[in-house]
Amino acid sequence: MFEWTLDGRFLVQRTEISLAEAPDSMAIVAVDPETGTYTQHYFDSRGVVRVYAMTFADGVWRLLREAPDFSPLAFRQRFTGQVGDDGNTIRGVWEMSSDGSAAWEKDFELTYRRSS
Repeated sequence: MFEWTLDGRFLVQRTEISLAEAPDSMAIVAVDPETGTYTQHYFDSRGVVRVYAMTFADGVWRLLREAPDFSPLAFRQRFTGQVGDDGNTIRGVWEMSSDGSAAWEKDFELTYRRSS
């Protein structure tokens, strides 16, 4: 679920997953008013806290974590999601890189669907 909060200054994303091995999470997206860049602050039910650089342009949503933040950087992460032609879905993939090289490996795919 996505919702605007605090007079539309932040976008909150809440995710509940019915798989025991997948954590529930909340993310807060903020924009830097001086640069226009986005940052996603991620929190989950395991106690994991991470910060991602975020872009959204031409129907493509990207998240990238390449530096230590509130947790050590044991691996780099990125997400790329494409908004569907109907505007009601985003199909994406999370990838990770454990060795710091340019090689990325698929972690998992997911699809967001707009609820009615």
